[in-house]
Amino acid sequence: MLKSLTILLAFQALGELLSFALFPSIPGPVLGLIALLVFFFIKGGVPADIQSTANVFTANLGLLFVPAAVGVVVFWPVLAEFGLVILMTLLVSVVVTLTGTAWLLDKLAARFMPGEVSEGGKNE
Repeated sequence: MLKSLTILLAFQALGELLSFALFPSIPGPVLGLIALLVFFFIKGGVPADIQSTANVFTANLGLLFVPAAVGVVVFWPVLAEFGLVILMTLLVSVVVTLTGTAWLLDKLAARFMPGEVSEGGKNE
């Protein structure tokens, strides 16, 4: 299992390196998964040791939700008292962010792409 974990972590590190050096707009783990997929194609399939390690991870994937559940349980009294305020704050912040982003995009598009974007967002 140590060998397969080392291989998986090496591909993640390779992905981070590729992301940093060549493709900064693509997340490192995504590039690492692509490199791992290419490795599997070259190898002709998934090696048995990596398959068994992956099975252990996927069998225990639910454990990743434990910290979030613990946070909800620990802060339940706060959520019960301020839940409506938190929900309203989240909704208002989402609406303000989307509206501000759309307004800024409209202004930038009108400035940097004149003639390509007409009033109301329709093409000419």
